[in-house]
Amino acid sequence: MNDVVKLIRQAEGLLTRLERLLPNEAPPTDWGGSIAYRWRKRNGRGHIEAVRHVHRIALRDLQGIDAQKALVEQNTRQFVEGHPANNVLLTGARGTGKSSLVKALLNKYATHGLRLIEVEKQDLVDLPDIVERIYQRPERFVLYCDDLSFEADDPRFKALKVVLDGSIAAASENCVIYATSNRRHLMPEYMKENLDYKHVGEEIHPSETSEEKISLSERFGLWVSFYPFDQDDYLKIVAVWLEYYKAPGARSEAVQRAALQWALAHGSRSGRVAWQFARDWAGKQRMKAEGRKQKDE
Repeated sequence: MNDVVKLIRQAEGLLTRLERLLPNEAPPTDWGGSIAYRWRKRNGRGHIEAVRHVHRIALRDLQGIDAQKALVEQNTRQFVEGHPANNVLLTGARGTGKSSLVKALLNKYATHGLRLIEVEKQDLVDLPDIVERIYQRPERFVLYCDDLSFEADDPRFKALKVVLDGSIAAASENCVIYATSNRRHLMPEYMKENLDYKHVGEEIHPSETSEEKISLSERFGLWVSFYPFDQDDYLKIVAVWLEYYKAPGARSEAVQRAALQWALAHGSRSGRVAWQFARDWAGKQRMKAEGRKQKDE
């Protein structure tokens, strides 16, 4: 009898240890808790998690990219209203408003049923699983991947290519893919690849390697390019952000000189640099005002 009890206890201990190794059940998605979500992986199992604090940027806050705003907003409006729309690739210099534009469109069209699910680059192979979970939902989903790029022989490159154009399992009327990248062709291009170009009569044909790299970008129906800002546009963005932070003298010569010095020190006149300067300047001005107030008291 003692041997039986001992065996049962050993079996129970073994089951307990096995339960710890098994992945936990994925929590249900709180579809009413947010307008933005993230795909999360834990113990090999993925789930869609609500983002509790969404960046509340507005389209009017984005300066110097009116042409890009018009293109992507038109596509987004078509999608939200149930009309055919394209997957979108936003490419160009860092800090020029690519990801901010996607967030601003989400904020504008959330009341029309638009939702966003952010997918990290390493999780792109899970896109079919994500689509499977949302295809019966009434909302319209942007599957969003920021700073998209691949190295040579990256398996996620082929996975995304299949999802964009070659997999019936990934096709769904209620979702599109929006991605941002600093590379238009998403993969590094090497000088030696130029040696593989072929001459056919008067024509030049790229190598299969180059064709493969370009083919992923071509699967995005809408390409939108962003460019570095000139000085005037940069200063306009600075003024907009300073007014947003209610800093005095947003368009004064002193502020503009300081903003240009800030850009020179950072080696860029981007929207992100303008925003960083505005935060620094507005914070310092508030501290000075509080110091004067305390001194007067």
